[in-house]
Amino acid sequence: MFQNLSLTLRMIKFEHTVFALPFALFSLLVASDGKPGWATLGWILLAMVGARSTAMAFNRLVDHRIDARNPRTAERELPAGRLQRGPVIGFTVVSALLLVFAAYNLNFLCFALSPVALAVVYFYSATKRFTSLSHLVLGLGLAIAPIGAWLAVQGGFAVFPLVLGGAVLLWVAGFDVIYACQDTEFDRGAGLHSMSAALGDAGAMRVARVFHVLAVGLWVWAAWLGGLGWMYLLGVAAVAALLVYEHWLVRGNDLSRIDKAFFTVNSYVGLTLFAFAALDIYLF
Repeated sequence: MFQNLSLTLRMIKFEHTVFALPFALFSLLVASDGKPGWATLGWILLAMVGARSTAMAFNRLVDHRIDARNPRTAERELPAGRLQRGPVIGFTVVSALLLVFAAYNLNFLCFALSPVALAVVYFYSATKRFTSLSHLVLGLGLAIAPIGAWLAVQGGFAVFPLVLGGAVLLWVAGFDVIYACQDTEFDRGAGLHSMSAALGDAGAMRVARVFHVLAVGLWVWAAWLGGLGWMYLLGVAAVAALLVYEHWLVRGNDLSRIDKAFFTVNSYVGLTLFAFAALDIYLF
């Protein structure tokens, strides 16, 4: 059982929960005026872990046969035979229940919307089969994080978390467009859809740049909506610089450094924005 769990966590890249978590914490701080309750924080963390874990495991199950045909993904745990589908199905179900249980302990609205969140993150796995906009659906799945954290505290919707969620959506969609360029030819041959399969790598890179410019614009707008000041805006400038560096790494459609752009640079985006937002809230 421990071996299956270890392989499953490696398969879903559990450590990449860090991508969306800082935005949930950012939204939590603004919603609570910098005074989040420990219990609320704990349930939000559990909900985040459950949501991302069930989404990634479900994706690996749905894409099992596709991954086996793609040379880039054929050595993943499921297609390589190091992990069987049964334990992954069990992990998917338990992670989904963790999300629902955490939402139940937050408030009724979070609990009522938890099946909607699950539907969104599961739906993404099907979208690459019929639309090149699948990257935006992936972004929507992560955009739920700051919106859900706000609902956990405020118990209702507001413009700020929607704008912050929109920025996350565009940021995620942008780097997913870049990452998908690795599979352009495979996607075309397999009848799968992506921006690069539809527009070519150069066209997809241009779309990714537009997404990231719009994301930065929404982060700036969030400053006004959330009552944040110059320290937070300094963080937005730092994030913009990180995104420029990310696109510089893959300039000229050079994908040799895509792992650095995707896994390293992107991991700093949310952490940087959250750190500057926290400094703004607590010090200024």
